[in-house]
Amino acid sequence: MPSRILTIASLLLLSLLAAIPTRAQKIPPHKRAIVLFNGHDLSNFETFIRGKGLNIDPDHIFQVENGVIHISGNGFGYIITRDAYKDFDLRADFKWGEGTFLQRKGQARDSGILFNVQGAQKVWPRSAEFQITECGTGDFWMTDGAALTGRDGKRVTGPAGSALLIPHFNKGTCPNVTGTRDPTGEFEKPHGQWNRLELVSQGGHIRQYVNGKLANEGTDAFPADGKILFQSEGAEVFFRNLRLYPLR
Repeated sequence: MPSRILTIASLLLLSLLAAIPTRAQKIPPHKRAIVLFNGHDLSNFETFIRGKGLNIDPDHIFQVENGVIHISGNGFGYIITRDAYKDFDLRADFKWGEGTFLQRKGQARDSGILFNVQGAQKVWPRSAEFQITECGTGDFWMTDGAALTGRDGKRVTGPAGSALLIPHFNKGTCPNVTGTRDPTGEFEKPHGQWNRLELVSQGGHIRQYVNGKLANEGTDAFPADGKILFQSEGAEVFFRNLRLYPLR
């Protein structure tokens, strides 16, 4: 009798799971991928480093090693796409290195993907950010006038020259120290493992996924298009498999 009850329960669970939309159903139809990083060089990007300027990287903060982008983190800046994009599905893998530097030495490792980037090159330009940081990967940051309406209906606009946070779903509280992890809503894999990020931007509707889970969502994005950048923000980080799928 107990085994029969277990079998019925298993069938009910399977039927419930079958009713849940798959990841493929949630992602809009897209065109052929644009390969942002070819595994050999950064030809699709420019670099910007605070205090150095555009395409000046004497300390080799941004390097390609064994088919992977290695960002040392020992400086504040970014690699930024040469082209602007609107309505896309961006996919990228990242993992943390070891080092933390400058004013972020000993603090939670920090990086990010800034998108819908517009305006002058600086640290940091007007944009929305897919935050990548220990205890906060999946957060939004709205920077320098960028705006987004969160799932709670609140409109968040980043002040000029600064930024405001929209926390990821189920975010907990943790100390700002290297190696910290979210006690209630952690999306990242353990340190040193690759994580898959996915950013869907469609008609001002933004969704951020971390390792296949929806981490954050907002609507009525401003700006709704622009360039895309990958940060150096005081922590060693690696990126690979940078592909952008224009949405139909």
